[in-house]
Amino acid sequence: MTKLKTILSLEQALALPYATQRFVQLGWRVIRIESPAEDGENAGDPNRYIGADLGYPDLHSYYIAPNIGKEAITINLKKKEGQELLKKLIKELNVDVFMCNTLPKRYKQLGIDYETLKEANPDIIWCGISAMGPEYPERAGYDPALQAMMGFTYLTGEPDGLPVPCGIPIIDFKAGDEAFTQVVLAMLENNTNKEIHISMAQCAASWLMTALPQLNFVKSDSELFSRSGNEHRSFIPCNAYPTKDGYLYLAIGNDLQWHKFVSHKGFEKLFSENRKTNEGRMKEKENIYKEIGELSKNYTTKEFFELCISLNLSAAPVNTVKEVAALPFVDACMMKTIPIAIGTNRKEIKLSPPSYSTTFLKENDFLLKCSPRLGEQNNNVYQQIGITEKEIEKLITNKII
Repeated sequence: MTKLKTILSLEQALALPYATQRFVQLGWRVIRIESPAEDGENAGDPNRYIGADLGYPDLHSYYIAPNIGKEAITINLKKKEGQELLKKLIKELNVDVFMCNTLPKRYKQLGIDYETLKEANPDIIWCGISAMGPEYPERAGYDPALQAMMGFTYLTGEPDGLPVPCGIPIIDFKAGDEAFTQVVLAMLENNTNKEIHISMAQCAASWLMTALPQLNFVKSDSELFSRSGNEHRSFIPCNAYPTKDGYLYLAIGNDLQWHKFVSHKGFEKLFSENRKTNEGRMKEKENIYKEIGELSKNYTTKEFFELCISLNLSAAPVNTVKEVAALPFVDACMMKTIPIAIGTNRKEIKLSPPSYSTTFLKENDFLLKCSPRLGEQNNNVYQQIGITEKEIEKLITNKII
């Protein structure tokens, strides 16, 4: 039987909690480490205090989804006793992976750098997520600011409008996915790469594959990508079109698909010899968008969608988040939990689906225990490594946990 993997993660915000949530979905044990409470201050992960109040000060809605199925302990890593306690945890629990997403300048200050922690377990895999890697040790990284820095906001929005970030924190999620991937690869490669640094900025830059290379191929800066609203910059006529009751996105990706579209009864007037190729359509794109929009207004979203699908074209209604949640293939694999609640008001809630439905999730009907409160598993975890209740009380008194 395969040994259950154990991850200790000094985590907060979203990028790293998202990464470790993927390990939870494999059935691995994830223990999140946070700072203990101090007088008059919100302790631990700031995301604990964001969103709807669930009845406890350290358990709000924004924190729930990335942290279900985890355990939570507290350690004051600013104190030498806390740092030694961390090494004891790694040794006694035989921790496979340590992860963190604090500023690189704090690694050695907190005793969480790879060289220090491998003293407790020479085989440990160490992974840190930061804004720009250890070369920029003081650089903080938050998704919207990084989207601006890395050109994402410059490329997003209407041509004559303000630059805007994506509606979800995609750089957080990209960095989290990369951390997950590199840790798994380190295990597959027999731990040949034990120290992993994930730069959120580099992760973001890697996704500019359709934009950065253009610098080599254009004749002037005016030809470079900029904000283009809903239209695709290369394939015409990919765009969102109005209907009687909403919008539908139609993506026509080649000349054959265009021919199918303009051959449909009633759409023949879109055809011309100049528009046979994508290059020709590029020159007339504004007129094409307008003409398709005039046709689409005669249909409901459902009618226009079914028409496009009947022609084997790629099309989709512009759904609200509520409508996405109702899609059968999404609803079928939603992650679920039962939040802690005051009194008897406890019911199962749906969160979001995993990117991949693992055997572990299927066996558990996608239901995981609620995200832990601050230090909820302190007694259990510390007793597991041989610390007595009396010693735990002393650690609390001395503000080590």
